Amino acid sequence: MTERAVPFHCPYCGDEDLRPSEEETSRGAGAAWECRACSRAFRLKFLGLLAPGAAGSAPSPSASPSRSPSPSAVPSASDGGTP
Repeated sequence: MTERAVPFHCPYCGDEDLRPSEEETSRGAGAAWECRACSRAFRLKFLGLLAPGAAGSAPSPSASPSRSPSPSAVPSASDGGTP
């Protein structure tokens, strides 16, 4: 793996016209890139690998409290439901 990952799209505008920044970066600060389309500069930095099942997975349905419909949530004729 190289130390400098190459982005394919600008994270702000999505354009592909990216150039490596000429500014010196300190080791571990991340690679600096410039987007010629939106004139933004940004850095990329690899943080590490996630443990399987750690962050990034969708919450399970049992994690959120289940709600029973309140009497006001019952459909009525005024909102298109049956009374």
